[in-house]
Amino acid sequence: MRPVDRRSLLRATLATAGAGLLASCGDGDTSAGSMDHESMGHGSMGHDSAATPTAHPSGRLPAGFVDPNGPQVRAAEAARKPGRIRDVRLTATAGEIDLGGKTVTTCTYGGQLPGRPIRVRAGEVVRARLTNQLPDDTTVHWHGLSLRNNADGVPGVTQKNVPAGKELTYEFTAANPGTYWFHPHTGPQLDRGLYAPLIVDDPNEPLAYDDEWIVVLDDWLDGVTGTPDEVLAELRRGMGGGMSGDAGHMMMGATSPLLGGDAGDVRYPHFLVNGRLPSAPATYRGKPGTRLRIRFVNASGDTAFRVALGGHRMTVTHTDGYAVKPVQTDALLLGMGERYDVLVTLESGVFPLAALAEGKKAAALAVVRTGSGSAPSARTRPRELDGHVVSYRELRPAEGVRLANRAPDRTRTFRLTGSMMKYDWAFDGKPYALSQVTPVRAGERVRLNFVNTTTMWHPIHLHGHTFALGNGLRKDTAIVLPHRTLTVDFDADNPGIWMVHCHNVYHAEAGMMTLLGYRA
Repeated sequence: MRPVDRRSLLRATLATAGAGLLASCGDGDTSAGSMDHESMGHGSMGHDSAATPTAHPSGRLPAGFVDPNGPQVRAAEAARKPGRIRDVRLTATAGEIDLGGKTVTTCTYGGQLPGRPIRVRAGEVVRARLTNQLPDDTTVHWHGLSLRNNADGVPGVTQKNVPAGKELTYEFTAANPGTYWFHPHTGPQLDRGLYAPLIVDDPNEPLAYDDEWIVVLDDWLDGVTGTPDEVLAELRRGMGGGMSGDAGHMMMGATSPLLGGDAGDVRYPHFLVNGRLPSAPATYRGKPGTRLRIRFVNASGDTAFRVALGGHRMTVTHTDGYAVKPVQTDALLLGMGERYDVLVTLESGVFPLAALAEGKKAAALAVVRTGSGSAPSARTRPRELDGHVVSYRELRPAEGVRLANRAPDRTRTFRLTGSMMKYDWAFDGKPYALSQVTPVRAGERVRLNFVNTTTMWHPIHLHGHTFALGNGLRKDTAIVLPHRTLTVDFDADNPGIWMVHCHNVYHAEAGMMTLLGYRA
C-alpha cells in the first residue's frame, strides 16, 4: 500500500526558538513522528528518564489495585506473543507550521501536521522513544489500543509526566489490527498539533482494495485566536462567571439535530483535513476505477464532523478498528476520537471531500483528483452531506466481532453531569480525582451504563479495551446524546488502572474523567 498522500509541511526546530515561541505551547505540548526502522527481538519494558513527578489531581490512587508495572501487566503483555520490534523516534517540538498559506506557531510531532503515521503489522511491538524538547511536561496516549497498562500515557496513573528536556520510551505490542491514533494526555495539549495516526495492518487482510488514504479531521485555533490554555481558562469561568453567548472563545447557538441539540462549546476560526485549510486543500491523486480505502480519524478538540465525498457513496467497513457488516452511505458522523474505515470506487474527475463542522456553519475540505478539472472552491458543499448520514447506531458487527453471550458479573452506572453555566462537567457530579477508582476483577464481564443528564452530547472513551454495544458492535469511543443512556459491556482481560472520559478535551479537563482499576 502506498503511504498517505498529503503534503509534507514545514519542519520546525527549537534551536532558534525564543521564549515567546515556547510559551505558545502552554501546558506542555509535544511533537513527534520521525524515523521508523526495524529491529529483531523483544526488549525490556519502557525506560523512564523523567526525573521528577509533577502535580496530579486531588487525592492518591488507593491501595489494592494492580500496579501498572506489576506482574499481572507483564503476564498480559506476554500473552500477546510480542513479535518483531518497530523502533520509532518521536520528537516533541514547537515552531511554525504552514496550514496552506497561513503560518501558525504551535506544537507538533516531528514538525508535521498531522505527525507522520506509525505503521506496524498486528503482533509487532512498537518501541517509541519520546524526546520532549518543550519547556513543559507531556505524555503520549495510544488511543484505542488494547495495550500494556504502563504504556497508556495517563500522568499520575500509568506514568509520570515527561518533563522538558527528558525522554521516555513506550513499548507495547500492537495486537489488534485497525485504525488508531496517538496524542498527549496532559492538559489541553490535544487541541494543538499533537496527534498522528497509528495504523495496525492485518497480515490476513480480508478487504480487497487498490490504495488507501488516511484522513485526519481537526478544528483549529492555536496561534490564530488564542491558545487551548486560554480557551480552557475562559470556559472554566462558565456562563455564570460573566461569559455570555459568543463572547471570547465560547460559542453559543451551535446546534445540530444529529447531536441532539447543542453542538459544541468553542468557536474555531479554521477546520482542517490533514493539516490543510480549505483554501489550500490536501489532495489525493489516483486513477478512475481505483478501489480506495479511506481511514477517517477525528482528532478535534470540540467538534463532530459530518463527512462526505462528492459524487460518491461510501461503504463503511470498520469503526474504531473493528469490522462491521458493510453499509453504504452518503455521509458519516464522527465524534471526537472516533475512527471509521470506508471503501469507495473512484469516478473520473475532481471531487470535494467535505467535512462539515456539525452545527458550526463551517467545513474542512480536501480534494480527490482522478482526472482533469478545476479544483472545488473552499466553500463547496457536496449534496451528499444532506443525504443519508451513518453514525455507529446504524452499524452492526461483522461475524466474529461479537463478544460471547454472557451475563454481566458487575454493573456500574455513571451519570454524566454538568452544564455550561458553571462548566462543571463530571461523572456523578464529582470532578476527576485519583482517589475515585471503580473496582473490577480480571475475568469479569463488566457492564457500564452512561446516563447523560446534561443538554450536551459527550463522546465517551474507555482506555485499554473495546466495549460492545447492545447489538454487539465493538468500539472504544461512542457518542452519548443528551438525556440518553449508552449501555456497553467489556471483558476485563487487560489488567491495570484505566481511564474513562469524555473526549471533548475541555469537558475532560473540567472534570469528566474517572478511573477503572483491576483488583490486585
